[in-house]
Amino acid sequence: MATFRYQAIDSGGTVSTGSLDAPDRMVAVKMLEQRGLVALAIDGDGVATAAAGVAARRRNSRPTISRAETATLVREIATAIEAGLPLLQALRTVRRQAGNRKLETILDFLMERVEAGQPLARAAQEYGPPFDDLIVGMFRAADATGRTSEVLHQLADLLDRAVELRREVVAATVYPMIVAGLIAVSTAVLVTFLLPRLMAPIAGQSGIELPWPTVVLLGVADLLGSWWWAIAAAAVGLVALWRWWIRDAGNRLIFDRFVLRVPILGRLVRDIAVARFTRTLGTLASAGIPILSALRIVRDTLGNAALIRAIDEVQDKVTTGQSLADPLERSGHFPPLLIQIVNIGERSGRLESMLLHAAVAFDRQVDSSLKIFTKALPPLLLVVMASLAAFVLAAIILPLLQMQEAIGA
Repeated sequence: MATFRYQAIDSGGTVSTGSLDAPDRMVAVKMLEQRGLVALAIDGDGVATAAAGVAARRRNSRPTISRAETATLVREIATAIEAGLPLLQALRTVRRQAGNRKLETILDFLMERVEAGQPLARAAQEYGPPFDDLIVGMFRAADATGRTSEVLHQLADLLDRAVELRREVVAATVYPMIVAGLIAVSTAVLVTFLLPRLMAPIAGQSGIELPWPTVVLLGVADLLGSWWWAIAAAAVGLVALWRWWIRDAGNRLIFDRFVLRVPILGRLVRDIAVARFTRTLGTLASAGIPILSALRIVRDTLGNAALIRAIDEVQDKVTTGQSLADPLERSGHFPPLLIQIVNIGERSGRLESMLLHAAVAFDRQVDSSLKIFTKALPPLLLVVMASLAAFVLAAIILPLLQMQEAIGA
């Protein structure tokens, strides 16, 4: 048995606090419901503070799992709880079916904390990755509302969609990146090795002035052959300089704003962020998380500093009592359809359900943007490849024509 502190509200709107003894949090929530109370917050006393301090120091060395494995773990826990098992027993059941050592370590940690009376959200937050703010927030909502299995299923769906979206983006960009890499390698080999050998006999002929494309490529070949080590060092230095520059919040904001303005790519980035924002906010709101807390969680899932800044401004406006739709519209980063849906949802009191329905439409928009991106990128790469090939071909053919004219003269 563990002792739980709670804050609850009754049917008359009166908020009360107290403590009760129960085997786990699910039982504690049901005991409050039997008393006619709805839990607002509930925490366990059995928190090993010394162990928590040690765990915090060791967080970076703990094993983690992928996003897809995390989604599977959350769904298995939700299914076990849905079958009627208490939280601790559900964790033990999933632990017996764990397929790898990393998952066993994570579940052992969660079981130890939950058995001591600690909330699942706090145990996950103490463990660290793979449990980010989104997962911890949903765990906290599951604890507070008592709808653990339902909320965890929603979280698993959200994580699955995030994994699926990432796979779609990677699959859409693999082929163009392979083509770009082959273009770069073939051009470097041609300029560095083939062109100098072809042009060596012609360059030795008197009275023949090499055309400027040939001079440029021979200069590039000589530079690569003589100073390759300096070029490699400069490339490494530029990468390090870029990483240092982009770590600054102001510089990251400038770059992300630029990305949003890039044709095709900017639309794709925005559509992905909007779809993620809509689905995550709808899921959090339907789980009972207050809108301000939900916005704080959602902002960290967008992946773009400009959009994160916009959500921060929206959050400030909502804090002062304004509606959600107005600051979203003034930011200029969100589509009119989302603004209308949020506006109607706020007026009708069905914001979370309308956001979840809208997320399906925005997912389709992401698929459409991905198709446009994948269809537009190969022709652009083809234009670049054709331009490079034409330049190299001119550098080879023009000297040959000049030599033929000189021989004919």
